[in-house]
Amino acid sequence: MVGIVVVSHSERAAEGIAEIAAEMAGDTRIEPVGGDGKGGIGTVPDAIEAAIDAAAGIDAEDGSDAGDENGGDPDGSDPVVVLVDLGSAVMNADIAVELSDAEAVIADAPVLEGAVNAAVAATDASATVESVREQAEAARDIEKL
Repeated sequence: MVGIVVVSHSERAAEGIAEIAAEMAGDTRIEPVGGDGKGGIGTVPDAIEAAIDAAAGIDAEDGSDAGDENGGDPDGSDPVVVLVDLGSAVMNADIAVELSDAEAVIADAPVLEGAVNAAVAATDASATVESVREQAEAARDIEKL
C-alpha cells in the first residue's frame, strides 16, 4: 500500500484536503500536516517527517514498521507520496523526506486535485510510489470548465 501526506501552510486546509481525498482512498493512510506548530501559518520539517512516518506505518514511539507485506520497503514500511501547497512547504517537505526512514517522494501536483488522484491510484492493489505520484501529477492537466 502507498501512503499519502498532505502538507499545507494551514493545518485546517491540510485536514480538509485529506478529508476530501479520504472519500476515495479506501484503506489508504492519508496524513494531513500543516501550520507552524504554534497555531499559525507555516510548515515544520519535523511535523512533516512525523506525518510521513505515520503514512508509511512507522510507529513513532518505537520506530517499528507496520507496513504492507505486498510492497513497500524491505523493512516493512509502505512508500509515501507527499503533496504540498506552496513555497516553503516544498523546502520543508524535502528536508522531512531526507530525515525520514520511509521511502517518500514529493509530487509536483496541485495539492487538492493531486491528493484525490493519488488516493484513487493508491487503492489499486498493484500501486507503486511511482504510479501514485504519476497520477497525482496528472492532476495538473485537469480542466474545470
